[in-house]
Amino acid sequence: MSRLPLSFACKDFRLAATLDTAPGTAGLLIVTGGNELRAGAFSGQAKLAARIAKAGFPVFRFDRRGVGDSEGENRGFRHSARDITAAIEAFRAIAPQIQRVVAFGNCDAASALMLASGAGCDALVLSNPWTIEQDESGAEADATPPPAAIRARYLEKLKNPREIARLLAGGVDLGKLARGLMRSLSPAPAPSSLAQEMREGLAGFAGETRILLATADRTAQVFESAWDKSDPRIRRCEGAGHAYVEPEHQAWLEAQILAALRAG
Repeated sequence: MSRLPLSFACKDFRLAATLDTAPGTAGLLIVTGGNELRAGAFSGQAKLAARIAKAGFPVFRFDRRGVGDSEGENRGFRHSARDITAAIEAFRAIAPQIQRVVAFGNCDAASALMLASGAGCDALVLSNPWTIEQDESGAEADATPPPAAIRARYLEKLKNPREIARLLAGGVDLGKLARGLMRSLSPAPAPSSLAQEMREGLAGFAGETRILLATADRTAQVFESAWDKSDPRIRRCEGAGHAYVEPEHQAWLEAQILAALRAG
């Protein structure tokens, strides 16, 4: 196994990529979220790629147009379908033994895959999909956590003896607590138009799909408030944050990805 830097064409631009080689006939395409480089935050995606390749599956990562070492204009995740399709074509060309491509995306990378109906992949692993609308400046239109997430947070606090002692000792802002309790009783907001577009896009994908939700992550909580909670494709990692930084959460994420790679 080795790590190879390379580039590939997307329309009139060259996009930068990295391949972790392995002999498997199923390969993992990692799609980055936000404006992250293909290495991921604190090299998290590079480390994940190394572990997946060590398990026998080649891994392809890339910078979309206008990000990192890639040419072109960064138009955001909503306009990245062509980048993903070009990356799949390059992946298959450089690793011709591949018969199945499984795509993994976290946050708006998962949203991009849903909007693109899988973009030509054979299976999807969608983690903490982003469904929060943004205004023209890029700011979140509504930064308030959904009522269900607020209720879950207060329930966790009630289970914590330290939080109970802090409340009894007067260490809690009662006004803030009251406002939070009032918000927790509000009806759930209507699903965003982005969530509806993602639902429609995913409906056009026929392959296996896993939707991974880190239960301590606000992005996942907002997604779940706009989605069918009984969707059999959902798998929850209890207590995990957005990036699955704890070792046990990293192991859970890796197991989910490997299961998708081995499913074919």
